[in-house]
Amino acid sequence: MPAPTASPTTAPAAALPADPSAEGARSRFGPVALVISAGVSVQFGAALAVMIMPRAGAAGVVTLRLAAAAIVLLLLCRPKVRGYTRSDWGTVAAFGVAMAGMNGLFYQAIDRIPLGPAVTLEVLGPLALSVVVSRRLVNFLWAGLALAGVALLSGHGGGGLGLGSLDPLGAAYALGAGAMWAAYIVFSARTGRRFPQADGLALAMAAAAVLSLPLGVFEAGSDLLVPSTLALGVGVAVLSSVLPYTLELLALRRMPAPTFAILMSLEPAIAATAGFLVLNQALSPLDAVAIALVIAASMGAVRSQIGKQQPA
Repeated sequence: MPAPTASPTTAPAAALPADPSAEGARSRFGPVALVISAGVSVQFGAALAVMIMPRAGAAGVVTLRLAAAAIVLLLLCRPKVRGYTRSDWGTVAAFGVAMAGMNGLFYQAIDRIPLGPAVTLEVLGPLALSVVVSRRLVNFLWAGLALAGVALLSGHGGGGLGLGSLDPLGAAYALGAGAMWAAYIVFSARTGRRFPQADGLALAMAAAAVLSLPLGVFEAGSDLLVPSTLALGVGVAVLSSVLPYTLELLALRRMPAPTFAILMSLEPAIAATAGFLVLNQALSPLDAVAIALVIAASMGAVRSQIGKQQPA
């Protein structure tokens, strides 16, 4: 809220500007709230997607999700297609490829292995990105702590199924989805800098939908057009694509990619919490420790970034 304007009868003290430290805190923690909100939305969207997979298959769910999300975003944003360079279009195309690959590989993974281990393996991609890109030693330490929590969740999440009991192909799909997630982070940030508002996101989502369409039609065929399946697909699109991708795009405009990548390690913790609250899945002591490690690492990454931004 802007500072009040002084009137002739207002005391000078009433015209003092708002506390700059409070304003700075809000500006720094705002992107963090956007990322966490996106994670919550994704997990509820994944729960809804489980209802569609028996009807449309993994590739069909991806097609419904991306196509519905593309239509919604194109209608809302009405992005302009003129005035951009070849480099701009190359960036948005790469963003679309990353989204299509990330979604396609992830849904193939959860078709074969439990959601918890799949998300845990997928998070390794952003964690690796944070280590490669970061230029501060402290971020390496926070990434290591987050990785320890991820490893602990890997061994004891998903209903007690450890990595040793996972389908190898499903685990490979999850790791591939993690690699594409890292690419998504990079190209989302670049797209946000080149395109206004969410225009780039809408165009990239359309590209991802076009790429996924042949696979979805091949697997599900006319089942994709069943009204109830379409309705659920729109719900998945809003929760898992439209809302979280928009929030993440906005966050990446105000947050470095390494910090964003480490915050993505919150995904397994959010998934475990959603499972407890929505599905009555009890947490074991090791699960609780793993969640605590991941949250501590994420908080440490945010605090280190805040310390870097504060003037000496």
